[in-house]
Amino acid sequence: MTTFTLGFFITNALLGVGLAMDAFSVSVANGLNEPCMKKGKMFGIAGMFAFFQALMPMLGWICVHTIMEHFKSFEKLIPWIALLLLGYIGGKMLWEGIKNDDEDPCGKPGLGFTALVVQGIATSIDALSVGFTIAEYNLVPALVAALLIAVITFVICFGGIIIGKTAGSKLCGKAGIFGGIILIGIGLEIFISSFLK
Repeated sequence: MTTFTLGFFITNALLGVGLAMDAFSVSVANGLNEPCMKKGKMFGIAGMFAFFQALMPMLGWICVHTIMEHFKSFEKLIPWIALLLLGYIGGKMLWEGIKNDDEDPCGKPGLGFTALVVQGIATSIDALSVGFTIAEYNLVPALVAALLIAVITFVICFGGIIIGKTAGSKLCGKAGIFGGIILIGIGLEIFISSFLK
């Protein structure tokens, strides 16, 4: 039985920081792409990433405790899914940044809900394998670990959006191009690093 020791919280906090790095980079890209983003949307984006970063380890935990053999075969697809999703959104952002280079950055439409969900899945899908890390936990400690990961992800992503918005307002029309390049780069990094493990 897992007890809520200091080590438990430190381990899962560090896990949360590690898992949030891709979402942080995408948050920076979103801020770059939408430098006039309102606070409510910033909270929504950070919340969406936090939700998926908590959901995926719990889904992994459920897989470990139920359908372990099926999850193993799905695990090979994770880098491909992340590459396709982030490549598509990044390519779209890059294309719009090139096409609308001289437009007012506050005049163009920002990130839509569907694109945000796709980003959330793409940046957190590798966290499914964290289900193995928390597999020894009972349900309540696993939920606490997922909640801790979510809180840390939210804070880190909110900071990433602020950084991106600040840089985006200085870069004007080029911000969408940089944001798209960042997303494509993250997709490639997830894909390539999966072969180096």
